[in-house]
Amino acid sequence: MKTKTLKKDKVNIITLGCSKNMVDSEVLSGQLLANEIDVVHESAKKDHNIVVVNTCGFIDKAKEESINTILEQVELKQHGRLDKVYVTGCLSERYRGDLESEIPGVDAWFGTMELPLILKKFDADYKAELLGERLLSTPTHYAYLKIAEGCNRTCSFCAIPLMRGGHVSKPIEAIVTEAEKLVNSGVKEIMLIAQELTYYGLDLYKQRKLADLLRALANVKGLEWIRLHYAYPHKFPMEILDVMKEFPNICNYIDMPLQHAADNMLKAMKRQITRGEMEELVTAIREKVPGIALRTTLITGFPGETLEDVEELKAFLEKMRFDRVGVFTYSHEEGTSAYDLEDNIPAEEKERRAQEIMEVQQEISLEKNQEMVGKIYRVIVDKKESGRYLARTEFDSVEVDNEVIINTTKRLKPGEFVNVRITKAYDYDLEGELV
Repeated sequence: MKTKTLKKDKVNIITLGCSKNMVDSEVLSGQLLANEIDVVHESAKKDHNIVVVNTCGFIDKAKEESINTILEQVELKQHGRLDKVYVTGCLSERYRGDLESEIPGVDAWFGTMELPLILKKFDADYKAELLGERLLSTPTHYAYLKIAEGCNRTCSFCAIPLMRGGHVSKPIEAIVTEAEKLVNSGVKEIMLIAQELTYYGLDLYKQRKLADLLRALANVKGLEWIRLHYAYPHKFPMEILDVMKEFPNICNYIDMPLQHAADNMLKAMKRQITRGEMEELVTAIREKVPGIALRTTLITGFPGETLEDVEELKAFLEKMRFDRVGVFTYSHEEGTSAYDLEDNIPAEEKERRAQEIMEVQQEISLEKNQEMVGKIYRVIVDKKESGRYLARTEFDSVEVDNEVIINTTKRLKPGEFVNVRITKAYDYDLEGELV
């Protein structure tokens, strides 16, 4: 007589939103693997029977994408192609009550900090000794490293503290251990992320400790590049620039979202800084680390923003000439202090303003890229695509910044460092030849 064997669970994790969510998904998958449960990231194969959707609840577009993804998975379950659908992350943290009644097909909802509870659904144990053990969803040569959770800032447009809570730093030793494990698994470049890097250590050590953390990480053997994402301009810890100069494996790169330049907008956004102070800070950073690449993000269409404010923002960009810029349109988020203001600018107008700002930056970006032609840079190879290699300089982060296109018959490996002479410049990309 044949006996029916029980099919082993296989979990597919779908991650939406930012790199911080990606790290959470990688940690969850590491825990599941340690409990001998098969897990994959965003598998195109249909050989899994359980899905975990890690959602984003930051702005309207992200919420919409998260809800659509959940509905797609619930539909697959209704057609018998999945056994379970679990939902975690920021959207779930923020709107769990509403979502439970509106999408009853989901088997369980979890907040942003409920990893042990998710594991319980798989009869799995949370293994604290697995610090830093992750199944990377990125290529093996780079990884994001989260140094803190949450945020203590009160920016009027931002819902992150509602979803992630207050700022909680990870101890330096724990971060270094995680970095060492990543390097041992083949990672060459680590991108430090947090809601706000520059606040790091205040809660744990009663003083800002980002400089000490950088020094400790720079000494990790085999770690080629360390990159800083999401620095807050108010009370910026200038001492990190000394460490940046001291260690060649800390990239001359800072991602510092400024959000606006008009003082009335900065005040309404509760940014704790003026345009004049931002200009002084940027000048001081560039004096301290000549050649540093500065990336910033800006918001258009905040309640009350006038066309004069937009002109001021454009003038600010032309004056400060940032290396990399991203522009978001304002999203009216319940629970934030800006929600009390009237969201009085139509979506199309917000988009038009964002486009106008990006056109200013496009010219700046092209001019800066043209200055690189003829010079030699050390780049990291990311992948091969359409017969050519795509790489990055230390001045460019993954997916958001410029790429260097290398045409060569020589075989290059992802994660390999090569020297390239820049031969052509475009708005947001470069072409180069191997030296």
